[in-house]
Amino acid sequence: MIIEEIKERALNLLSEKEEDFKVIDFSFALPYSYVLIESNGKKALGVAMTLLEEYRGHGNRKDLNINKNLEEFINMADSFDIVERTLGVAAINAVSQYYFNFEANGKDAAELVLNRDDIKKIAFVGNMIPVVNMLKKSEKFDIYVFERSPSLLMDGVLSDAFEYRLLPEMDAVFISGTTLLNDTLDFVLDRAKNAKLKILVGPTAQSLPELFKGFGITHIASTKIIDVDKALLYLKFASSSMLFKGASKKYTMEVE
Repeated sequence: MIIEEIKERALNLLSEKEEDFKVIDFSFALPYSYVLIESNGKKALGVAMTLLEEYRGHGNRKDLNINKNLEEFINMADSFDIVERTLGVAAINAVSQYYFNFEANGKDAAELVLNRDDIKKIAFVGNMIPVVNMLKKSEKFDIYVFERSPSLLMDGVLSDAFEYRLLPEMDAVFISGTTLLNDTLDFVLDRAKNAKLKILVGPTAQSLPELFKGFGITHIASTKIIDVDKALLYLKFASSSMLFKGASKKYTMEVE
C-alpha cells in the first residue's frame, strides 16, 4: 500500500538526517488534526484533515501516551485506527514541512488544467468546492465530483461508489489528500491510470514530493505553513479558512 511505503520513506529520511526531533504538541481536532515538532530551535507543523465519518470513539480503551517520540507517531500512519492514522500522517507532514526547501509559488491547482487543450473530462475525488467552482466557470470541461462525506454530498455531487466506473474515462483527476487517511489512494490511482494529470490536493498532502515518487501522482498542490505560531492558534480555535490567511502559502509542484 502507498501509505506503508510513504511511512517507510519518512522513517528513512529521519534516519538519514539524524535530527534530534521533539514532538511538542499534537491534537486530534476539528477540522484539522496536527503534530508540532521542533529541532535546533526550529518548529514545523504538520496537519491532516479529521474525517469524522471514520471516527468511532475511544473511551477508556485507548492507551494514550503523550511521551511518544516522532518515529512512533510516524509508525501510526498505516494504523487501522483513524486517530492514530491521522496523527501519523500529520507527523509525516510535519517532518516534510521541516525539510521543505522549495519556494511556495502560490500557484493554484486549477492552473494545471486551465490552459490545456487535451483535457476535457476532469474528476474530483473529494468535493473541493473552490477548485471545482473555478473550473466550472471556464465552461471548458466536463466535471465529475465524487464525495464520501454526507455533509458534502450536495446537488451535482456523485457518491464515491461511482469512481470505479468513471475514473478510467478521465483526462485529469484531482485527488484529495484525505485518500491517504481512508486508504483509497491506491484504488483511485489504479482506476485513474489513463489520466494525463493526477494531482494530490489539500493540506493533508503536505508531504515532500520525493515521498510520492513512483506511484503515478504527477503533481502535489498543498500549503507551506510559513507562520507556525499563527497557524497553531487558528487550529486550536477550529479554524480552517484562517489557516491560509497569513499563516501559509499555496504551492503546486511536479512529482515526476
